Amino acid sequence: MAAPPLAVQGDIIHLNVGGTRFSTSRQTLTWVTDSFFSSMLSGRISTLKDETGAIFIDRDPKLFSVVLSFLRTKEIDLQSVDLHALRHEAEFYGISPLVRRLVLCEDLNHASCGDVLFHGYLGPPLAPAPEGGVLDKRHSQSISSLDLGASTETSRPGTVLRLPDTASYRTHSRNSSVDLRVSHTHSRQSSLDLRNRTHSRNSSLDQRHSRNSSLDLKNSAAVSNCVDPLRVTLVRGHHNWICVAYPHFVCCFRMKDSTGWYLIWTSPYMDSVVERIAINAKVLNPSQDNINNKMVAVALCSLIRLWSISDDGECREIGTFNLNVSVDSLFFIGSQLVALSQTGKVGVWHAMTQHWQIQDVVPITSYDTAGSFLLLGCNNGSIYYIDMQKFPLRMKDNDLLVTELYRDPSNDMVTALSVYLTPKTSISGNWIEIAYGTSAGTVRVIVQHPETVGHGPQLFQTFTVHRSPVTKVMLSEKNLVSVCSEYNHVRTWSVTRFRGMISTQPGSTPLASFKIVSLEEMDPHVSYSAGNDFGPFGEQDDQQVFVQKVVPETDQLFVRLSSTGQRVCVIQSVDSSTISAFCVHECEGSSRMGSRPRRYLFTGHSNGSIQMWDLTTAIDIMNKADQPSSHSSPLPGGPTASELVKVLDQCDLINSRGSTPCVSPSPSMMLAPGFLQGLHFSRSKGIPPGVWSGGGAQPGDIPHLEGATADTRFQITRF
Repeated sequence: MAAPPLAVQGDIIHLNVGGTRFSTSRQTLTWVTDSFFSSMLSGRISTLKDETGAIFIDRDPKLFSVVLSFLRTKEIDLQSVDLHALRHEAEFYGISPLVRRLVLCEDLNHASCGDVLFHGYLGPPLAPAPEGGVLDKRHSQSISSLDLGASTETSRPGTVLRLPDTASYRTHSRNSSVDLRVSHTHSRQSSLDLRNRTHSRNSSLDQRHSRNSSLDLKNSAAVSNCVDPLRVTLVRGHHNWICVAYPHFVCCFRMKDSTGWYLIWTSPYMDSVVERIAINAKVLNPSQDNINNKMVAVALCSLIRLWSISDDGECREIGTFNLNVSVDSLFFIGSQLVALSQTGKVGVWHAMTQHWQIQDVVPITSYDTAGSFLLLGCNNGSIYYIDMQKFPLRMKDNDLLVTELYRDPSNDMVTALSVYLTPKTSISGNWIEIAYGTSAGTVRVIVQHPETVGHGPQLFQTFTVHRSPVTKVMLSEKNLVSVCSEYNHVRTWSVTRFRGMISTQPGSTPLASFKIVSLEEMDPHVSYSAGNDFGPFGEQDDQQVFVQKVVPETDQLFVRLSSTGQRVCVIQSVDSSTISAFCVHECEGSSRMGSRPRRYLFTGHSNGSIQMWDLTTAIDIMNKADQPSSHSSPLPGGPTASELVKVLDQCDLINSRGSTPCVSPSPSMMLAPGFLQGLHFSRSKGIPPGVWSGGGAQPGDIPHLEGATADTRFQITRF
């Protein structure tokens, strides 16, 4: 009679796990029914054997030893063990008693009602029916799939709900740094394919990605031909109101001292996709009673719809306006609604005159507001301004008065703009500080003070620390912050002031250098960049923050100080849903004595919900913490290497198509999706196709690229 195989000799089982040999009894391996081992030993799972006849299992031997120890003793030692990795192994082997213990251990640090920073939860609203009164199947499926633990009969859409403590909201790991439920239509690939945008010198460099741009991501939202009707795409705030955009409708929520947040208004269904929203207080004639009405504007490609909404939710549509080109920015300045197109059009609606005005200007690459002024940075190197209080001023031809304020000495494209009004401004009205960045990577500070009135702003400082186009700049009371397109590389300086005005002694001194890596969404139908602008957020006389969203499909945000990059906190969705849009907004304080405004982070999610996070508390906790000494290691900022790997594990990086590189994802007007639509670029000799040389451009030139389409992506390069 033949002897039994070496792997199974009676009740002794010999295993080779990842090259490490183990021997145990059949009873030990199989006392958990329906496990990997019971299926393997019964023959339901095919096995491989090594040269000695031991059953080979290609898994981590260190983690297997912990699993085997639990099978032997029904006890577990969690010292020096990664709970997430061990739970993953326990789930692979099907050891359900161990999985239940590990889930509970992980849940000790995670609650369905969030941590101390979690402030509230607004359930998704009911989507309005399209014209004709029939929701399509996608609407019905989305609404029916949202189980928030409260019936529609007992809870009103938009009210704050308590989340049920069920496993239905948990992903593969509740305290994982990523949401693993990424794909709706295809499975997640295990390998990452880095998109190369640089000209590699050899094949070994094909896996690197361009330092002058972030990565393109292929995910379910980008490849899907249809838009989830309840996916939040934009969030904006004004006073104690927030306006939330979904693909085909808009909602407004209002906060009251006694009742908290509640849904106050839902727009009609709109056939076109909502691309921009704006909300502000409506300023009417003093003789009119409803001066507290809110104004809500929505941009649908070139069309703009404007509503007036009262505090009790009554709505009146003001009208529909046409900019004739795609609206790239939509915002209010006082009572004026302003729409900008990067092709060079400014549209203004004035609440007092009820007049809509369109003005052609030079192609716009950046903008900022200061009081009643709108400042425009343009591709000819000039900064222009429009005083909205004097609208319309030029009565003979009914044009806006667009005045050139300053021209860059090198005629470089003004790609980022920031205006700081000093305390002196309110007294003299003539002290204004402006910081701007250019396509060449230069950052300049210009100052206009009373002594130079009539001569224009004077150049104060120039920084040439960036080698890529500047996408953001922010001048505040204490800091100057600039961001370039190289992985959103940030440079910051400390600003010295004397009596509130910027000082030449010692001037601006270097403070920090860090990166806000944010990988872009490649879906042209969703306003991803507008809804996921990373900042900086906050008043210019207060601590400002960046909000870092590393990948599009994630349930986690890193909040960091804009001055040093230090981590303030990490926000993670309480229901593990994907964060699809966010904004930072300061709500007014309560009417009660001594109440102060508080800053909140509002996150919109793929399931239609809104979650609120208390950033005022987060910053207070960080400020109270003991600061390390100067010789200590750098303060933590964005994701660590291990956190970044976990975040990247949920997405797929796609290969470059052809030779056309992709521009970095930036909320800046220059680098935002659609910036080059409508513009034409010309190829220069010796320059690869799809790359524009800006070095020889003359002021006012509009370059041309033959064969470019609306979806063509470019990399702006200086030669």
